[in-house]
Amino acid sequence: METKNATELTEFILTGLTHKPVWQVPLFLLFLIIYLITIMGNLGLVALICNDPQLHIPMYLFLGNLAFVDIWLSSTVTPKMLLNFFAMSKMISLSECKIQFFSFVICVTTECFLLATMAYDRYVAICKPLIYPMIMTNRLCIWLLVLSYFGGLLHATLHNVFFLRLTFCNSNIVHHFYCDIIPLLKISCTDPSINILIAFIFAGSIQAFTISIVLTSYAPVLCTILKKKSLQGIRKAFSTCGAHLLSVSLYYGPLLFMYVLPGSLQENDQDTMDSLFHTVIILFLNPIIYSLRNKKAIDSLAKMLRINA
Repeated sequence: METKNATELTEFILTGLTHKPVWQVPLFLLFLIIYLITIMGNLGLVALICNDPQLHIPMYLFLGNLAFVDIWLSSTVTPKMLLNFFAMSKMISLSECKIQFFSFVICVTTECFLLATMAYDRYVAICKPLIYPMIMTNRLCIWLLVLSYFGGLLHATLHNVFFLRLTFCNSNIVHHFYCDIIPLLKISCTDPSINILIAFIFAGSIQAFTISIVLTSYAPVLCTILKKKSLQGIRKAFSTCGAHLLSVSLYYGPLLFMYVLPGSLQENDQDTMDSLFHTVIILFLNPIIYSLRNKKAIDSLAKMLRINA
């Protein structure tokens, strides 16, 4: 009888960011503006890279794909959050919930691999500049991109397979603004220990692997930069690496708190704030960080504006 009741619960209520009507309009307008700027900023970055032949190099190929994944992730989470500010019903079906979570995991995992790939690209460019074209060939770049997306797909599929074992019978109220695994585990009637273990092992392994690539790539990069005698050379190296390091630092911080550290099953408010920073704020900042600190991108944008003027 318990199993039957559990399978009948196939819709959830997303509580969203606030219950207070006075905050709904200001928050809706704020996150609508952030979402539009995020989409336009990342689309602009992709268009810039596609239209300028000078940017058809590995660094910008990876950056363009990072912008594409940011658009995908933002569109997976934010539109539903915006609708729920004024929706009479904040219901989401179990199938919609699975699709949203599946898409979310693909994006987050793919971005981890892309950030690691970008770090390796900077290592080769700065530490081995003479053989850079021979190492970062078009074939290798395509393979790195394919493996990044395939890693995201594989990780998402694994989580969705284990998602199938969960049943929901007592509560259908998800204290979050999108379908994430941690809030769902909190209301599951099935013992979530296996799912928590899977999330810890695989999310932890992927983050440890990609962070280690970033660190081992940038350690020799830092040494090489400090050995440069030219102040202009140091500034140029820092301009290409500084934006990426800042993006990596902002991206991995919330992920560690959300899925890997022992306190991952934390209070709802803290979990919501970490997720908001990770799925909305960072995606908004990325095109700003990569564009404003990148001379080539700025020059390319100025050239495009002059042509269209």
